[in-house]
Amino acid sequence: MKTLINKTKLLIAGLFVISVAATAQVTLNCESGNRAIEQGNCWGFGATSYTNAAGLVVSGTWSLRSNSMSNPAIGSSWVKTPWMKMGSGDITMKVKLENNTGNTKQVVVTYIPYSAGAPYGEGTSNSFYTFNFPGTSGGYGMLTALQSLTIPIPSQIANDATTAYKIQISFVGTGGNNRADADDIVIPGEYWSDPANNCLPKAMIVDTDGDGVPDSSDQYPNDPNRAYNTYYPAAASNGTLAFEDNWPTKADYDFNDVVVDYNINTVTNAHNQIVEILGQFTLKASGAAYKNGFGFQLDNISPDKITSVTGANYSIPSYISLAPNRLESGQTYANCIVFDNFYNVMPPVGGSVGVNTEKSASFIPYQTLNLKITFIKDGVAPAGGTVLLSQLPASAFNFYIIADKQRGVEIHLADRVPTALANLTLLGTKDDSSVINSRYYKTVNNLPWGINIIQGFKYPIEHSPLNNAYLHLIRWAESDGLEYPDWYEDKDGYRNPAVIY
Repeated sequence: MKTLINKTKLLIAGLFVISVAATAQVTLNCESGNRAIEQGNCWGFGATSYTNAAGLVVSGTWSLRSNSMSNPAIGSSWVKTPWMKMGSGDITMKVKLENNTGNTKQVVVTYIPYSAGAPYGEGTSNSFYTFNFPGTSGGYGMLTALQSLTIPIPSQIANDATTAYKIQISFVGTGGNNRADADDIVIPGEYWSDPANNCLPKAMIVDTDGDGVPDSSDQYPNDPNRAYNTYYPAAASNGTLAFEDNWPTKADYDFNDVVVDYNINTVTNAHNQIVEILGQFTLKASGAAYKNGFGFQLDNISPDKITSVTGANYSIPSYISLAPNRLESGQTYANCIVFDNFYNVMPPVGGSVGVNTEKSASFIPYQTLNLKITFIKDGVAPAGGTVLLSQLPASAFNFYIIADKQRGVEIHLADRVPTALANLTLLGTKDDSSVINSRYYKTVNNLPWGINIIQGFKYPIEHSPLNNAYLHLIRWAESDGLEYPDWYEDKDGYRNPAVIY
C-alpha cells in the first residue's frame, strides 16, 4: 500500500538537451577546401565556391568566393547555414571585394524559420542586415579593403527555444564583374540539423531554465533549482492515518483518537536530489480525552540534512523541544512534529469531548496544516549534504502520535521503530507484544494501534471498536495480512455502516 507514485525522470540520450541561453557557435572557415564536406553537414551553397588562389584568400588557406555580384536578388549568390537553435549576440565574418568595379556591392543577411511541409522545411526569408561596401575616397569605384562585419542577431529569434532557423548570407550588387571573398563566419547558437534525415531539424527539446530537464518533463520549467514532483500517495488523492491513543492497552479500540488525511509532495531537482517536502495534513477527527500530538520521523535521514521546517503548530509553551532548523531536537533521525495538540488546531465546540466522532454532534470543519521541509535552499545544500529521492522512499515516513503531551509515549504504525525519545519501557507491556529489534506496536494476534490507508478511510464512531466497524479486520491481522488485505474497502459483508462516521 505504501508505494510512491513517481513522475518519469526523463533524461534524453543521444540528443542534446539545450538551454535557451545557448553558448555554442556554428562556424565556417572553409579550411576543408571541399564544399562537399560542409554540404554533408547540411551547409548550403548557391553560386559560391571555395578558393585558395593567392590574393583572394581572406584567412587561412581557403576562403569562400561568391559569383559575380551583378544581380541584386538575394538568391543569386549565397551561403546558408544548417538548421540552428539560435543564440544571442553578434554574427561575425570577414569579407572583401576582388576589384573596384560596379555601382553597388552588398552583403545581405536573412533568417529562415523552419516550416513543416515547406520545401526543405524553409519558411519565408526575413532580411535583417545589409552591408554596403564603401566606394574609394576618390570616387573611382569600390573599396577592396578587408571588412570585419558585426551583425546583431534580431531579438525576435535570439534564444528562441521553439523554432529552428537558418542564416543565409547573400552577395549581391549591380554593375561590374566584382566578386566577394569571405571567411571566418561565426554564428552564435547550436547546430540543430540531422544529416541522416535530409538535413531537417532535430526534434526541438526546450529547456527554459537550463537545468538539463526538457520543459516537457519539468514540473518547474522556469526554476533551475526544481524539476520534479513525487506524490505520496498520489497527486490528486489523500491517504488517511488513524490511531488509537490508549496504547499499550487496546481500550475502546475505536481508531478515532487522531484521524489525519495527508498528501506529501517530494520536490527534487534535475539531479534527483530532494529540494523540499511539501506535506498537506488535514485534521479530521479526534474522539480522545487526551491532548495528542502527531508527527513523523524520516527514517535514516540525519537532522543536519534539513535546512528548515515551517508550517507546524505548537502550544506556547510546548513540550516539544526544537532545534534551530525547527526539527525536534535530541533525535537521531529527522523528526517533524506537525502539531503537539490536536485540540489547539481543531477545538471541540459546545462543551463536547472530541471532534467529529459522534453522528449526533455538530460537524466541525476540517483544518489543514501545510508543512514545508526544506533540504536545499536557493540551490545551496545544508551542512549534512544532499538526499537523493531513492534514499527517501515512502516507507521512510514513520508516522506516529504522542499521547496526551507525554513525550515518551509514542504510538506508531505496526512494526515501525520508535524514535530516540520514545519510552522503551512501555514496549511489550499490557496488550502490546513488542520485542525490541523484532516487532513493534502489535498485539499478540497482530492487531495494530495505528493504520495508514492510502486510499482514504472512514473511521468508526466513538466507542465502536475498529473490528466492529470492519468485519474482516481480525482475520486480516491474525493472518499477518495474507487474508482480506482489502478489509477496509466498502464491499458486501465488509462493513457495519451503523458504527462508521
